[in-house]
Amino acid sequence: MAKLQNKGKRCSANERLRHAIIGVGGMGQHHFRYILKDPEAVLVAYCDVKPSALREAKHTLEVLAAEANREDEARHVRVYQDFRELLDQESIDIVHIATPPHWHAIQSIYAMNCGCDVWCEKPMTRTIQEGLLVEETARRTGRMFRLNTWFRFEGNFYGLGTQIAPLKKLVQSGLLGWPLTVRVSAHTGFAWKASMWTGQLGLPPEKIPPGFNYDMWLGPAPWKPYTSHRVSKSFRGYWDYDGGGLADMGQHYLDPVQYLLDKDETSPVTIEATAPWPQHPDVVGLWGRIQMTYADGCKLILESCEWGEEETKGKPFLEGPLGKVYQNFRTEPAHLAELVAELPEAPPRVTNFNVSVRNRQPFALNEHNGNRSNILVHLANCAIRTGRILHFDPETMLFPNDPVANSLACQPNRSPWNLYY
Repeated sequence: MAKLQNKGKRCSANERLRHAIIGVGGMGQHHFRYILKDPEAVLVAYCDVKPSALREAKHTLEVLAAEANREDEARHVRVYQDFRELLDQESIDIVHIATPPHWHAIQSIYAMNCGCDVWCEKPMTRTIQEGLLVEETARRTGRMFRLNTWFRFEGNFYGLGTQIAPLKKLVQSGLLGWPLTVRVSAHTGFAWKASMWTGQLGLPPEKIPPGFNYDMWLGPAPWKPYTSHRVSKSFRGYWDYDGGGLADMGQHYLDPVQYLLDKDETSPVTIEATAPWPQHPDVVGLWGRIQMTYADGCKLILESCEWGEEETKGKPFLEGPLGKVYQNFRTEPAHLAELVAELPEAPPRVTNFNVSVRNRQPFALNEHNGNRSNILVHLANCAIRTGRILHFDPETMLFPNDPVANSLACQPNRSPWNLYY
C-alpha cells in the first residue's frame, strides 16, 4: 500500500478535539472515560474486529455517556470493524490505540501517516524494531504521540507511597551517591504477574465465532489455529501478540525508573535473566530474576518472586553508596527524606495531551523516551528467551554479533501487513 497523504486538518483553539478508538474489547472501553471526562474532547468513532466487543462497547458507552450527560454525542458515534476504513473516512485529531500489542506499531504508523496524533496503550510495540519505526514516523510526520502510562509525572508510584517527583529530586541531588541499583520486585511493591500471563499448551482448535474476523485479529502475527484463550485477555501469554507480565506491567514500572536514573537517551549494555530453560517458542513462561546494567554501572534488578525465588525481602527499592530508599519512602539515613522538600523541583513538562496536540509540544511520555522504556521490556524478554547473558549497543539498537537475539528484536510480519505505510 502506498503511503497515505497527511490530511493536515487541525482543530482551531475553540473547537473540541475529535477522538477515535481502535480496539474496544477491554482497555479500549477505559478510553471512553478519558474522552467523556474531557470537555475539550468528542468521540467520533470506534473500531473492533469482534462483534461481541462492539456490543459490549455500545452498552458501556451508553452508560458512561449518561453519567457524563453526553448521551446525544454517544448516539452519533460511528462504528467500524476495519481501522483503515475508520482512518480513511473520518476526520480525526487523536487516535487511541488499545488493541493487542502486535498491532500497536502498524496502527500507530498508519494513523500518523493519516495526519492523526496518537494515544497508545503500553507496551508501545511488540519488538525493538517496531518501536524505532514508530519513533521515526512521529519525527517524519510531526505527529504528537502519548504512551498511556503516567507514573513518571503523576500518581503514587505503587508500593513506594510517594509520587516520582520526590525520588527524582533525591537522585538528582547526589545524596544517594552513584551508581544506583533499583530493585523492582514483589517485595518492593511491584507485582509482575508472571504466572497470570502464561499461555496454554496443547489446546485443541476451536470453531471461530460467527462474525469474528480472526484473520484480521491476527493481522501481522503468524497464523495459528483459533482458540478462545489466544484472543481473550489471556493473549498476553503468547509471544506472537505480547510478552507476558513483563510486557503488561513493564512500562508502568520501568518508565519512571528510567526517568529517575536520567536514562531517556540510553539503554542497558548487559542483560541477564534467570528463568526456566528452554523457553517455549509460542507460549510465554515463568521467570525469576533479570539484571540489566548500564555502561555507568547503574543496575535494574527485576524479581518476579514466582520462580526460583531468592531471599529478597527487606531489600531497598533504590540503593546507592550513600543511602537507600525503601517502601513507603523510608530512607536510610532517615534525614534524606526530610531534605527532599528543600531540593529544587524538576523542570516543568507537558502532562496534558490536549496542550501537546493544540500547541505541538511533545508530551511528557512520548515516542522517544517511551520507546526507551519499551526497549527495557524487550531486552528483558530477549534475555529470558535466549537463556544467556546478552550484550546490547544503545546506539545501533542491536545485539552485536548475536543473530539469535537480533531475530527477536526484529521480527517479520505476516503478509500483506508491513510497517512502511
